[in-house]
Amino acid sequence: MVVTTLGRRRILGYRAAAQGLDRTSAGRDRVLALGVQDTPYGSARDALAARSDDAAAEHDSLVLVWSWRGAPHLHRPGDLAFLAAALWPVNDTDATTRIGTGQIREGAQRGLRAFTEAAEAMGAALTGPMTKGELSAAVSAAVPADLTYHCPSCRTRHISGALFQQVGLAARVRVCPQGRSTHLDVLPAGIGPDAVPDRAEGTAAALHRYADVLAPVTPAGLAAFLGTDIATIRAVLPDDLVPVKGPAGTGLVPASAVADLDGAADVRATRLLPPGDPWLQARDREFLVPDRARRKAIWRPIGSPGVVLVDGEIRGIWRARATPRDTLAVSVEPFEPLSVRTRDELEAEAQRLARARERTGATVGYAG
Repeated sequence: MVVTTLGRRRILGYRAAAQGLDRTSAGRDRVLALGVQDTPYGSARDALAARSDDAAAEHDSLVLVWSWRGAPHLHRPGDLAFLAAALWPVNDTDATTRIGTGQIREGAQRGLRAFTEAAEAMGAALTGPMTKGELSAAVSAAVPADLTYHCPSCRTRHISGALFQQVGLAARVRVCPQGRSTHLDVLPAGIGPDAVPDRAEGTAAALHRYADVLAPVTPAGLAAFLGTDIATIRAVLPDDLVPVKGPAGTGLVPASAVADLDGAADVRATRLLPPGDPWLQARDREFLVPDRARRKAIWRPIGSPGVVLVDGEIRGIWRARATPRDTLAVSVEPFEPLSVRTRDELEAEAQRLARARERTGATVGYAG
């Protein structure tokens, strides 16, 4: 039964508060419970800067691992053991879906065995700092041949890339970017899983964290975020999700969030959000950005820009580059004319971004 009807402003206001864009610790705690994607490397630092007055300290308190869909995310150390079990496939069909059949059609049919074999091989191979290539070679040599594929350019066999990164957390792998290369190491003692999971546990609770900061959600949206199929999602849906009506149709929200959604205040903030920001993890992109051309400019197959968020709406895109003078040059491409107030606020946000990137200052230029 649909319990309430929500307007656009209420949903955007709720998400902004739930994701800490009002710069309150309560919102940051909720978004950190989910994790902050770090693609490209360094973008998570920018996401924290948009939410915290001390992004550097916040960043240093977190750990970078491969988690959701095998993508690098910053997480609180205390969440890693929970996530290792929660993100483990729930059955063979789920495991095969997450691997995909593009690289290892036969090996993907192993289902859960593929995850277990790859995770155990990775845990045995990683005893100290290694490059991603070194660990991949070691794991590729240790797993069954049908979990690898022939790479013509390297003239060797590689383990499926999707499988390799999705078992990283279960194998206690910590991601340590160094320049343009990825180095890996073992998670410090006392954090993360004690062993490779023997079954999934807590998947519904993990999905609840996504629904908490991006409500309303749909089974299809949850499936896309987890990287699985809708049938699997329906089997692990949090039991406290209730339906609501919104501009994009009927969605699901945590029962505890209904009152907050119904009473959410309008967003009054200007933020520079990086690609991969939690705000952009919503799967209802048509709702978030109704204009198709703007969606294409924001979500690109390669090299997506950051977005300019003004009072809950995406009003443009941005990129930044370091200058020889150790400053940051931020280039903004507005989708529509920006007010004087917004431009002044963007100047302040650019300075915040520069501090997070350890630059001496920033300049803002406008394209178009």
